[in-house]
Amino acid sequence: MMTQERKGWAFRELHQRASAFVIPNPWDVGSARLLAGLGFEALATTSAGYAFSIGKRDSKVGREAMIAHVATIAAATDLPVSADLENGFGDDPEYVAETIRMAAAAGASGGSIEDATGRAADPVYDEGLAVERIRAAVEVVRGLPTRFTLTARCENYLHGKPDLADTIRRLQAYQEAGADVLYAPGLTSHEEIVTLVKSVNRPVNVLVGFKGIELSVAEASTLGVRRLSVGSALARAAYGALLRGASEMREQGTFAFGADAVSFSEISAMF
Repeated sequence: MMTQERKGWAFRELHQRASAFVIPNPWDVGSARLLAGLGFEALATTSAGYAFSIGKRDSKVGREAMIAHVATIAAATDLPVSADLENGFGDDPEYVAETIRMAAAAGASGGSIEDATGRAADPVYDEGLAVERIRAAVEVVRGLPTRFTLTARCENYLHGKPDLADTIRRLQAYQEAGADVLYAPGLTSHEEIVTLVKSVNRPVNVLVGFKGIELSVAEASTLGVRRLSVGSALARAAYGALLRGASEMREQGTFAFGADAVSFSEISAMF
């Protein structure tokens, strides 16, 4: 088994390549092991995917339960795992810092912190506080005994503020605060991605697998992107297949969905 220290360095090294890599998002132990079996080099948790798996909405799980989930995924394979830590589960920078400590102790090789508040009336933190939160997280990361890659997320585009200039200014500030990777989920064009990549000097993660942007690994590499994640897309695709199959049974009384199912022997062989 790879040590946590080695996982941390391996994860960091993935971001230094000249081409982009894909970090898929499992939502439970089974999906994590299947993805590892397919040859991916790192995994990232998905707060929404996990929430759905336990019958909750995204952001309704809570820190303790989410950290326990991170520990479960980190122990499920020999791959580095980056934790989706939402907004750190609290407003205060010290609370965010403690969340980072907990994620590292749970076995994560990295983690992301959003600048979204979770409040509809005021969805994104004031830039000054947002920077303080990243700075507090960085201070903890630098004191950890193992390598931990911190991703800072700007949530403008996911919260009705598709302002590229503000997004870049925020990510530049998070970069200066010490973030290792920068991420603005929701970008909708190659032009926006190129502008962002050229405006920062940290590896950039782009969210794919959702309506709004089409981007292959080869194209992402050409644009200068270093990491591609899919968020809850794999979980939603799996639940989509379940819902379509269940609807067919319930509404039509037929079972054609089974023709698209992975064979029992094939999936058993992967575990």
